[in-house]
Amino acid sequence: MTVTHGPEVAAAILDLCAIPAADRQACTLMLGTPADSGTQRALESIDARWGDAAAPELKHLDGVDEQRWIEAILRFAPVAAERLERSGVSPAVIEATFADIGKQMELHRRTYGGFGMDTWWWLVLHLSGLLFRLGRLQFHLHRETAKGPWVIGLHIPEDGPLDPASVDESLALAAVFFARQFPDARIDHASCDSWLLDPHLSAGLPASNMAKFAARFSNVELRNEPKDALYFTFRAPADAEPTTLPRESSLQRLVLERIDAGGTWQVGKGVCAWPESGA
Repeated sequence: MTVTHGPEVAAAILDLCAIPAADRQACTLMLGTPADSGTQRALESIDARWGDAAAPELKHLDGVDEQRWIEAILRFAPVAAERLERSGVSPAVIEATFADIGKQMELHRRTYGGFGMDTWWWLVLHLSGLLFRLGRLQFHLHRETAKGPWVIGLHIPEDGPLDPASVDESLALAAVFFARQFPDARIDHASCDSWLLDPHLSAGLPASNMAKFAARFSNVELRNEPKDALYFTFRAPADAEPTTLPRESSLQRLVLERIDAGGTWQVGKGVCAWPESGA
């Protein structure tokens, strides 16, 4: 994991991670030099989390900056892919799952105008052997406490409509997948932690696919996260001035009108039933 990679091997890693053209040169240079001590620490941390369903969220490691996390993610990706394939995960699922690495780089460039990956902490989950893209959604098998029930966290990639049929199909695929790959994990429920569960969104756009998705969840607990709506709607940085943002869509107008009125967007965490594997 810490050796240098020549151009052909580096290209294969970048293809596995679907790294966009604008970022491939910087990533190739990273892989063509020996990993330093900070990158090695990041690699060790990622490796230690493999298969650990109760591992806490990781957002900081002393001496490891964003660039080293990017390098560690790229270096560990082929290791994780090989482990997943040995366990019976299809190449198509691995490819769909790891493509989010490149997507997050693309979104970073769109948001901040340059190379980087401020969501590296999220991509660490993709390399844990417990998060998978199956159809429209991503699914993260975990335990919220070491001895708690098995839970599936639902996540929504930014690459298409969130129509009910696609969500239903994705859930059905996931039920079969997890029953096969993790037969000893009896899944108690699914959960989603997202600004899409803010009831103001459903009230403002009641016929939208977002509202239909939010309606799947109950026992929603809300917390103030005023920047999430801006980030996910506009891919705007946290310090963006709302008056400079476009108001072209009904969603954009709804988000900004609430801010203009002095309101605060929230993130909701809700639960829904997990389908049977035969669904």
